[in-house]
Amino acid sequence: MEEINTNNNRRDFLKLMGAVSVGFLGLQSFSQFAAKGTWENRLGRGYGPLYPDKDKVLELPKGFTYKIISKTGDPMTDGFLTPGKPDGMGTFRGSNGRVVIVRNHEQLPSYVDASPFGKNNYLMKKIRKPAKVFDRGYEKTPHLGGTTTLVYNESKQMVEKSFLSLSGTCRNCAGGITPWGSWLTCEEVFLNKNTDTHQREHGYVFEVPATEYIRIKYPLPIRAMGKFNHEAVAVDPKTGIVYLTEDRGDGLFYRYIPKVKGKLHEGGKLQALAFVWKKSMDTRNWKEVTVKTKTQYAVRWITLDNVDPQEDDLRLRGFEKGAARFARGEGMWMGKDGVYFACTNGGKSKTGQIFRYIPSRYEGTGKEKNKAYYPRLQVFTEPNDTKYLRYCDNLTVTPWGDIVFCEDGGSNSRITGITPEGKFYYIAKNIMSSSELTGVCFSPSGKTMFVNMQHDGLTIAITGNWKNRVV
Repeated sequence: MEEINTNNNRRDFLKLMGAVSVGFLGLQSFSQFAAKGTWENRLGRGYGPLYPDKDKVLELPKGFTYKIISKTGDPMTDGFLTPGKPDGMGTFRGSNGRVVIVRNHEQLPSYVDASPFGKNNYLMKKIRKPAKVFDRGYEKTPHLGGTTTLVYNESKQMVEKSFLSLSGTCRNCAGGITPWGSWLTCEEVFLNKNTDTHQREHGYVFEVPATEYIRIKYPLPIRAMGKFNHEAVAVDPKTGIVYLTEDRGDGLFYRYIPKVKGKLHEGGKLQALAFVWKKSMDTRNWKEVTVKTKTQYAVRWITLDNVDPQEDDLRLRGFEKGAARFARGEGMWMGKDGVYFACTNGGKSKTGQIFRYIPSRYEGTGKEKNKAYYPRLQVFTEPNDTKYLRYCDNLTVTPWGDIVFCEDGGSNSRITGITPEGKFYYIAKNIMSSSELTGVCFSPSGKTMFVNMQHDGLTIAITGNWKNRVV
């Protein structure tokens, strides 16, 4: 098999962002509508109503079908077992029309029943180079998070190859694709070394190449990107700047400015977003509306120190310096006209917000401090109504410009879309279990949507006439 062509992936990346930039222009009217607080009749037709599934797994619109393409415990091509707790995913163009999927696994050392190494982790001995397992847990409690890679034949709708691509990390939750053809996977945890279970520190971002070759990446944490409860990332292809969310009720929104574009391990500067007109802003709107959906707020960036701490206090120190606070930053996606990210517990009802960050035309340079070039932040939607938005988590943007997000928690979790005209519509509903849906993303061709049922350990491919969406 061939390596991933990074030029093709950059083209795919930019093509998708082009669709986003057109699609989200319409969401300006959505933001204005939302600001009025009148949410009646906001449920659009989309692909039509969801229909019962005889197998009681997923309800989908008429004409759409799903296929379970991977299950926890399935043997993989490399001889290991498919790990449990699949979470964030990204897709890349492979050879001859194949799709390369890199998939996170939000596993702890205690999840031995869903270990890639089988009962008592006996298969770990197959990894001949010990350093390829980031934390071996003193050979007693190896950390079981990481990533797997699937090579998917989209025309035949089947997995041709699957393998472990990062091993020994902890609670790999979300992440993001890069324009140079790799996946950034994030540990949603903060752990220091101890003498019992944690042989290494955890709370970092790791880079995994999107390749069809069976290989486990040497796990090198990008320490300059901070040690904290990471969630998602998004990379701006123009500047190489990486934006990061933090899954804490009092988390920050970060950016990482690398010294060398595309070379994240060579160091950089970690900063936290702050409002220009008010220090230590609380964007959560829990007790009062401090940020409104119609307004674009001028923001600035605060450089953080001691970004690889021994105390889990990076967000607290950032807030004290004036950074803004967010309610569980989760899924994120880069568009040509901004970065879109979900806050799972934002809003008065604590049921979710979606933000839009608009970079400065001089993003990451001294000129962005000029009043005329301030970057800006906007609440795109905060309906405070679970009919429309219920604990938004993983988030993506379709090739045709809609927001699509998964719901975190609760029974009958859904995949929901938002059109450029501001209409919400349902794509799928989990009727199999109370598991959250995770990792929603589209193939580079736009023909297939992939999603996980996390607690059931399923990865699912959904196909249908995606062009047939009605406003």
